[in-house]
Amino acid sequence: MEYEAAKDDILQVENLSKTYRSGSNDLTVLQNVSFAINAGESVSIVGPSGSGKTTLLGLCAGLDKPTEGRVKLCGKHIVNLTEDQRAAIRNESVGFIFQNFQLIPTLTALENVMIPLELQGASGVKKISSDLLERVGLGERLDHYPSQLSGGEQQRVSLARAFCNAPKILFADEPTGNLDEDTSHGVESLLFDLNKEKGTTLIIVTHDLELAQKTNRIIKLRGGHVVEDNSTVKAEIQ
Repeated sequence: MEYEAAKDDILQVENLSKTYRSGSNDLTVLQNVSFAINAGESVSIVGPSGSGKTTLLGLCAGLDKPTEGRVKLCGKHIVNLTEDQRAAIRNESVGFIFQNFQLIPTLTALENVMIPLELQGASGVKKISSDLLERVGLGERLDHYPSQLSGGEQQRVSLARAFCNAPKILFADEPTGNLDEDTSHGVESLLFDLNKEKGTTLIIVTHDLELAQKTNRIIKLRGGHVVEDNSTVKAEIQ
């Protein structure tokens, strides 16, 4: 059955399910998940370990394909696209922040931030990247390698990299999971400040309920199902 996202929806998932096969056994991680997210929203996806949070984020971002269901990201149905086509959408419209930073160890902080812009063939790459590193407090660390930076500094490089290509939507998977409490608060403040400045849609997967409560909507998963959604915004099937 066809469905249409509302005009301001940037992400819509419909009856999303994901099953992994191991030998003769099937493990269903997500089952019949449906919701829509408006452009500019900040949303947390929470739930116990094994509830399907990270799997859901990966499906929404086109990093994996569902067993059933559909995903519409930035106006495009992505499930049946090739990996190259999904990668092109991510390069153009999506930013990522990961728990383990995922910086390239052989590149400096500046070079790590420049990568998404270089992939786009953008101009003014060095200035945009250095300005963002200045914005996150690392203007004096441009030429440092990840091994020369603390965990909090590495995550701030990740923040600069995530925002450098002005993404329409940003996916953050446990962005403060490897940081101590004080460092986490600093990274969180930068994340929400940059998100507000850039007008980006923010989706955070987190175990941290204090962090989740800073977003304007919380979707709670349990056993692969949405069991709570504190917003009235839902996917509308037509």
